[in-house]
Amino acid sequence: MPPLAPDLVQDAERLRRLQSLTDAALAHLELEQLLGALLERTREMLSVDTCAVLLLDEQAGELVTRAAVGLEEKVEQGVRIPLGQGFAGRVAAQREPVILDDVDHAHVLNPLLHQKGIKSMLGVPLLVGGEAIGVLHVGTLVHRHFTEADTELLQLVAERVALAIERARLHQETVMLDQLKLNFVAIASHELRTPAASVYGVLATLVHRDLPETAREELLRTGYEQADRLRRLLEQLLDLSRLDAHAIAVEPRPVVLGRVLAEIAAQILPDDALQLDVPPDLAAVVDPLVLDRVISNLLLNASRHGRPPIVLAAEQSDSHLRIAVEDAGPGVPDELQARLFDRFARGEAGGGSGLGLAIARAYAQAHGGDLVYSPRGGGARFELIVPQRLGQQTRTTRPLATS
Repeated sequence: MPPLAPDLVQDAERLRRLQSLTDAALAHLELEQLLGALLERTREMLSVDTCAVLLLDEQAGELVTRAAVGLEEKVEQGVRIPLGQGFAGRVAAQREPVILDDVDHAHVLNPLLHQKGIKSMLGVPLLVGGEAIGVLHVGTLVHRHFTEADTELLQLVAERVALAIERARLHQETVMLDQLKLNFVAIASHELRTPAASVYGVLATLVHRDLPETAREELLRTGYEQADRLRRLLEQLLDLSRLDAHAIAVEPRPVVLGRVLAEIAAQILPDDALQLDVPPDLAAVVDPLVLDRVISNLLLNASRHGRPPIVLAAEQSDSHLRIAVEDAGPGVPDELQARLFDRFARGEAGGGSGLGLAIARAYAQAHGGDLVYSPRGGGARFELIVPQRLGQQTRTTRPLATS
């Protein structure tokens, strides 16, 4: 059998190395281990000196170096490249390969490339569903003309790397969700156990012991309070499960805001405890259920942890409806502010289930808005922000609803 032509031998070797890279991608679910294994094989496959992966931080609009061989300092320094700028930024923004035959005379943002003596570079986008999630680039310490074959090979590598990264991310999210579920069940069980045990204890005492009328009345009052606490906690847990499952339909409709807010407040606070600051003619398009869930939670918090006066105010600005609840109490402790909207987050003073604000924000976000806390010199201020489409307030052909 005659020997294979050199080109065929080279192609066969590249295919073998590509299969090796694919095997590595399938073998690792943890992102850091995965990238380390893939980059070493990529550097060997293309006979280059450096290889790096930058992943897109969508909120910041920047590429962040996550792993590198030959350029490990990029990872240590947490190098960030704005999308569309520099070498890697162009690759991600254009979603096409970019070749720099001469790095010394090219526009690059990262000075480390010059410091390390990189002469030529080839970068390709990491694409998932046609969207760039990052960049894979390689470089050499001597001038090299990267060929079309080199580019095609690195693109094949990038396809596998992108799929492997997405798979690793999904695995991490699954692990995190499983852990959150376990934590949630454990904490929820603990929270339910206390009022349930109290209700059982009260009923057991009333059934098995002959008590004076005053003692019976006191036990009944305690049992009622604990049963009400249990009821509210179960309702909150049901709310969370519906929100998590996206099973709550948000149905905005026109309302006269001042009237609706007054009705919500009347269920929580006595008239003399609230200062309502809402223009009488202010109309908005909101879901009354969302409004009730959010505002009642905020007013209940203000009555428990704040001090009067409690102010409920609303205004329309910047195409957004803004409803604020403010009190004159001590405000939220500094150590609690970072986890204020986390589930079961409570300060040292305790009280409540620690679910109210988490539920309120989830409802606000389901409505396309948000719930934010504004630290103040004295007291606490929470603001519900709900977007209003232009002209939305005037496009009604029926009387404004009041609830």
